[in-house]
Amino acid sequence: MNPTKVVENRREQILREAARLFAERGFHGVGVDEIGAAVGISGPGLYRHFAGKDAMLAELLVGISDRLLTAGRMRVAETDDPGQALDALIRGHIDFAIDDRPLITLHDRELDRLRDSDRKLVRQLQRQYVEEWVGVVHRVHPGATRLEVRAAVHAVFGLLNSTPHLGGQFGLPDRSAMAALLHRLALSALEALDGGNDPAPDGTALDSGKDRPVTF
Repeated sequence: MNPTKVVENRREQILREAARLFAERGFHGVGVDEIGAAVGISGPGLYRHFAGKDAMLAELLVGISDRLLTAGRMRVAETDDPGQALDALIRGHIDFAIDDRPLITLHDRELDRLRDSDRKLVRQLQRQYVEEWVGVVHRVHPGATRLEVRAAVHAVFGLLNSTPHLGGQFGLPDRSAMAALLHRLALSALEALDGGNDPAPDGTALDSGKDRPVTF
């Protein structure tokens, strides 16, 4: 067996368990020894792979932001059909939202714990990921302004990233049913862009003529 592959698998296992524990009990509620116990090694043994919990958190949040962007760009590059590209982006994000729910919780709760450089990198990667979606959605719905499209993309992210809050007393549908439901909801939300430039509740138009960035 390739020793490098063994080390990579061990790092992935550590990160997966760290994400689960951090999401369940909070970053400060989990010790290095507990993470080690979850993967069957001593707490001090973790330091052969990571400098500490801060390094694990940074790799988790920077890593998922980079993977989403890289995968998103690949999906967009694989087809010239904007509808197919959008479908692929939605399906890819649904896979993340269902399979990596602890990372969504970590992002919401612990992003501010990253050092400034890592936090800025996460934001930069996320903005680029948003723009991949904006470009595709605008091609599918050319009648909408880019400001409307960007707002709609963020709304869809909010919808898809709601998965950590689902379940509870009544549980979740099985994975395939949940993925299909989220897919229909995301498409329906974006189809609202074809409704025209409706006035906002205060009577003003959504598009003020300025394409302001929206943070992820």
